Amino acid sequence: MGKPDTRRLDRAIQQANRKLAAVQNREMWPLDGRERRALLSAMASGSASVVRHKSTSRADTRADTAWSAAETRLIAEIAALQAERQRIVTENAQAKAAKKSSGWW
Repeated sequence: MGKPDTRRLDRAIQQANRKLAAVQNREMWPLDGRERRALLSAMASGSASVVRHKSTSRADTRADTAWSAAETRLIAEIAALQAERQRIVTENAQAKAAKKSSGWW
């Protein structure tokens, strides 16, 4: 038995890490539609508040909440991908150990 094929998962983990870094830098491209809408809505309400000479604290809070929700989603995605990768590696190691112990040499 060779090494387990985890290339697909490794690529997905790398991509999720790049997305997480982009979200932490406040870039819009990794956001999904719901998060993007929430963020744009917060920006629009904040700019409307500025035009009316009102406080933007509520809009700022909504924007921060949208960013943290995106971060949380990506962190959970990375954790799930890493757990799946670890499961594949463990299964392969158990199969290799079982094959080795069942042999006659």
